Amino acid sequence: MHKYIYILLILAVTTSWSQELNCSVVVNAQLTGNENVQVFTTLERQLTEFVNSTQWTKKSFKNQERIDCTMVVTITEYDSDRFQASLQIQSSRPVFGSSYGTPTYNFNDKDFGFQYLEFQNFVYNPTQFESNLISVLSFHIYMILGLDADTFSLNGGDEYFEQAQTILNYSQQNNAKGWKLGDGRQTRFILIDNLLSPTFEEYREVLYSYHREGMDQMNTSPKEAKQVIAESILKLQSLNNKRPNSFLMRVFFDTKSDEIQQIFSGGPSVKVSDLISTLTKIAPMHASKWRDINF
Repeated sequence: MHKYIYILLILAVTTSWSQELNCSVVVNAQLTGNENVQVFTTLERQLTEFVNSTQWTKKSFKNQERIDCTMVVTITEYDSDRFQASLQIQSSRPVFGSSYGTPTYNFNDKDFGFQYLEFQNFVYNPTQFESNLISVLSFHIYMILGLDADTFSLNGGDEYFEQAQTILNYSQQNNAKGWKLGDGRQTRFILIDNLLSPTFEEYREVLYSYHREGMDQMNTSPKEAKQVIAESILKLQSLNNKRPNSFLMRVFFDTKSDEIQQIFSGGPSVKVSDLISTLTKIAPMHASKWRDINF
């Protein structure tokens, strides 16, 4: 009897400390012309286990609370243990009272060079550089966690963004692209720098109001929820006035443009003239979608 209770306790602890992510990882090597090489299959399997099995936080996640995400590693070149690739990351979180997952992160990291030997150990160290492969993946995982938390509570992602900043700081010693100010205008450095800057504080306010006060109310009060979402987006105008064409704004609309177009093209009607005008000004790269808003 005591042994049975002991086993139940172990199962209870294991269940309560489930990992945070439910992540599909794909390694696509078609561009190399040698996609059937075994090392790519091994890399995909190891990355899948690393991302989904590592305990990234000290918080308890139930299985149904794990964050759905995808990572697609597209290998463009490789030579022995050196790989050049891009990394496409997407994540979503459930909308209250529905089966719909609203996108929270959509980022294409083009500066993804790394070294990898088949079957090498993957170890994440929160305070110390291990490899560029581990650093890039870990950075984006904390971005996923931070953005997810920001949609549930105002500035709820602080601790995760701070860890992403820590990863960036200690990874700069590696001299790989994407970690430093001079590496370009659409990099990991620019992304986390913007998110933690007081200049962009409205951005995180919008993340919260759009999702928690808007999307999560769609099931019970769709018209009011749409109005909140529209008002949230309109707040981005002041941010754009301060920093026109910011990378952070591009990341937001790369993530949300399809959803915004769909929200305001169906369901209860709300006034959208000001919204469409603002969207056209602050996100002109998605102008065709704004023209497709039917109301």
